[in-house]
Amino acid sequence: MISSKAQPCAAEVIRSTRGTSACSQRDKAWVLAAAVLGSTMAFVDESVVNVALPTIEADLGTTLAAMQWVINAYTLCMSALLLIGGAAADRFGRRRLFLIGIVTFTLASIACGFAPGIAALIGARAIQGVGAALLIPCSLAIIGAAFNEQERGAAIGIWSGASALAAGAGPLLGGWLVDHLSWRAIFLINPLIAIPTLWIAVRRLPESGDPTAHASLDWRGAVLAFGGLGGLVYGLIAASRLGWQDMTVVGSLMAGALLSLGLVLEERRSRAPMMPLSLFGSRSFSGVNLLTLFLYGALGGAFFLLPFLLIQAHGFSATAAGAVYLPFTLDWVYLGPMIVLGFGMAITVAPLTTTVINSVKERETGVASGINNVVAAVASLLVIAVLGTLVVDSLVATARVVMSTAAALALASAAAAALTIRI
Repeated sequence: MISSKAQPCAAEVIRSTRGTSACSQRDKAWVLAAAVLGSTMAFVDESVVNVALPTIEADLGTTLAAMQWVINAYTLCMSALLLIGGAAADRFGRRRLFLIGIVTFTLASIACGFAPGIAALIGARAIQGVGAALLIPCSLAIIGAAFNEQERGAAIGIWSGASALAAGAGPLLGGWLVDHLSWRAIFLINPLIAIPTLWIAVRRLPESGDPTAHASLDWRGAVLAFGGLGGLVYGLIAASRLGWQDMTVVGSLMAGALLSLGLVLEERRSRAPMMPLSLFGSRSFSGVNLLTLFLYGALGGAFFLLPFLLIQAHGFSATAAGAVYLPFTLDWVYLGPMIVLGFGMAITVAPLTTTVINSVKERETGVASGINNVVAAVASLLVIAVLGTLVVDSLVATARVVMSTAAALALASAAAAALTIRI
């Protein structure tokens, strides 16, 4: 299973974790279980929602733009706050922030499941994104804190396998729930996962932090990142309805650009930047992030539209649409491209991670990996936002345009790698 929201450098975040916890050998299995369950909440939610989008659109009588916001409200909050969420966990305690993330994510999931309309659903999805910005980095860091360097390899292997299994089963499970119960049921899976996760975290998870963490947090940077991305996304989505010359669109895009410029200036002057700009002085680091931007943008756009194409244009059930993401699907029309896609990602992600690590100093690998994970999320965020402007006469024709654009982005990622990365 390839997820457009997967974190390409997640394993390296675990390896680079600083600060240990007073974790007994007996409790290490519980720590790993809590981290796996916490990650599963986020990964299952990310992978199942796309399959449910056509049904949500029809049931709530809304538009494609609203469906873009259902995805992007979550991704916007998660990507803008992911780096500061990890820094806050290092500063105030990973167990504490992990618990807050679980509770926030769970309550927001319940709100999604009972949302009376599209506005409430989008608002709850935004709160889910805030919870994920705490939950995801804490899930990774608590593994790194509990296991020493010799044990981390095995722990990462178990965590990676479980996360991949959860992300792979998500679309099929989500499709089945949509077909046999309701789209609302996909959000109510999370409370069921949260119960054992909270029990383990409260009883077995030791507190940990980074003793070298800076005393202050880059809150101004986080606010500027949220505002900049929010302005750009709002303008791009609104452009499909209002046109590029509308003052609302122009104003939103300009505000987003100015706030993004403010973020760069703030990171340059901050004593504790969440995104140290000095890292981009490395040609390889800049190149691998450009590669990530193009590649994960292509994945995000293609995977957003695919369920609409399968369900609305070709008459697939939600279950069958979810099964297309799995390698044992019998629909050979889509199996071939998915195999090629999976093979391409399999031979790309490992060297991508290695390049990120090798392009920076050893003490900077954690923040560099976090930045690359954020770039992957932002890529999907921006491409999904612009998709509405690519809509043409029919869904099938629109799919051709979108998939061609995704292919062009994938080729651009290869060009970026060839021009900037030196082995």
